[in-house]
Amino acid sequence: MSKSPEEITTLVGREVYSNNGVFVGEIEDVRLNLDQQAVTGLALGQLNRELFSETVQLGTGVIVPYRWVRAVGDVVLINDIIERLKQPEESEEVVV
Repeated sequence: MSKSPEEITTLVGREVYSNNGVFVGEIEDVRLNLDQQAVTGLALGQLNRELFSETVQLGTGVIVPYRWVRAVGDVVLINDIIERLKQPEESEEVVV
């Protein structure tokens, strides 16, 4: 018996973590390219406030490009690039 392909709606509700194990958010919807019949992004809500407090207003979500996805299982793993949002910018010295 062959396993049938999963419906993309099964992604909704799954938690998203970075490769380093940091919680990013929960999938609320998917962005599709109908011409290519491919998922192009994941719309996340229930965001990790530590990661997004500086860049996203409370109560809003973000769309993560699907190319960042590394693994899909009980949870979705994405590149750790998302954690760079939280890191303080390198000190920039102004040269006069």
